[in-house]
Amino acid sequence: MKHGLIRWFLSLSRTTKRSLMIFLDVFIIIIVLLSSFSLRLGEWFWPPDELLYLILVGPLVAIPIFIKFGLYRAIVRYIGFKAIWSIVQAVSLFALFWGVLVLLSGIQGVPRSVIIINWVIGTLLVGGSRIIGRWWFSIKDNTSNTINTNYKNVLVYGAGSAGVQLATALTYSSELNPVAFIDDDSSLLNHQIMGLKIYPSDNLEKIIISMKIEEVLLAIPSASREKRNEIVNSLESYPVMVRTVPGVSELAQGNLKIDDLHHVKIDDLLGRNLVPPNQNYLRSNITDKVVMITGAGGSIGSELCRQILQLDPKKIILFEQNEYALYSIDQELKELIHESSNIVITPILSSVLDKDKVEQVCKSFSVQTIYHTAAYKHVPMIELNIFSGIENNIFGTLSCAEAAIAANVEVFILISTDKAVRPTNAMGATKRFSELILQALAKNFENQQITEVIWGGEILDF
Repeated sequence: MKHGLIRWFLSLSRTTKRSLMIFLDVFIIIIVLLSSFSLRLGEWFWPPDELLYLILVGPLVAIPIFIKFGLYRAIVRYIGFKAIWSIVQAVSLFALFWGVLVLLSGIQGVPRSVIIINWVIGTLLVGGSRIIGRWWFSIKDNTSNTINTNYKNVLVYGAGSAGVQLATALTYSSELNPVAFIDDDSSLLNHQIMGLKIYPSDNLEKIIISMKIEEVLLAIPSASREKRNEIVNSLESYPVMVRTVPGVSELAQGNLKIDDLHHVKIDDLLGRNLVPPNQNYLRSNITDKVVMITGAGGSIGSELCRQILQLDPKKIILFEQNEYALYSIDQELKELIHESSNIVITPILSSVLDKDKVEQVCKSFSVQTIYHTAAYKHVPMIELNIFSGIENNIFGTLSCAEAAIAANVEVFILISTDKAVRPTNAMGATKRFSELILQALAKNFENQQITEVIWGGEILDF
């Protein structure tokens, strides 16, 4: 019955809803005025003929004031403090005008305290009707539970200002239902915000199970990356999705709002800030040039190919020894190319250890820039196959670099790794050795640019 009435009311037009609210307020004003006299006199009061018009004129005074203050523009389901304050102001002005009307009428026997009682009861009933309406049409408690049964129970991690704003925004969500806060601040524990209890992180497992939590929302935009990483790691063992609010910098710049949620990205978990690429440097080596990527089908090589494609090279040479990987990246890039683009993509199936082949390709296609990504990168695998790692990573780099020098390639860029910094494993050691090779070659061939790039780090130009 209740839910059917809700659906019926929500299906009405906005004009019809406003008309119903006006009729309701007319009824309320009459009741308020009658109740004011009754409370003052201590008995049920029915006005004599000379007072009846003062009662009936009440709605004529109140409704225009209510319209002016926007009482019929506010959506009852989402009514907030500002709307309540407008109601108080509107009722106060109505009580004042009606009181002046009583005084000007000259009718005897009207207690002056009725004006004050009228204001008090009017504020309570007019404001109370909106609050009851908000409760009745509450999305979380009524509409969502009946119309949309797919809403998710979520846990807000962080009971600071960001967490409170997020929970407030989610109050009107038909998909996410905040049920509790998690915060490590001992002064907040066991307190409630918006009716939601604040729990310590020690009770995380119990809360997730008992409250059937499906998502955890990280509302700690000012937390460090290390803290975010720690929290995400603590949630890995639970069957919940983790999302986060934007960082402080994004919020301060006005790019995002506090209720803009996104899945936790790898950028959020890095122990360091990202170094943005130098677009001018990249374009000088890529745009309108013939670019070759060794190891083009690998994880780093394929991503590098996608980014290079966006910088409008003249030609892309895909150099890869794995047939399937080469085929996959070749097809993917050709699908990404616009019909109007003149970019030529050429796949070359070969090994970087074949120096003659590398040199031949560079000369045949007049390669201007080489991005050398071909390497064995899986640390445990290299530990078990050290000689293969040395052969491919060290001698492969030497072979490509010498071939590039022989073919007069303008720029040779080695994609290295942060594991090459004070290496503690065989893979990092081979990449560090490759860096040293390039440094040595760069000193002897000053007319050619030999560079190394630490993937995810900064550019080192020799």
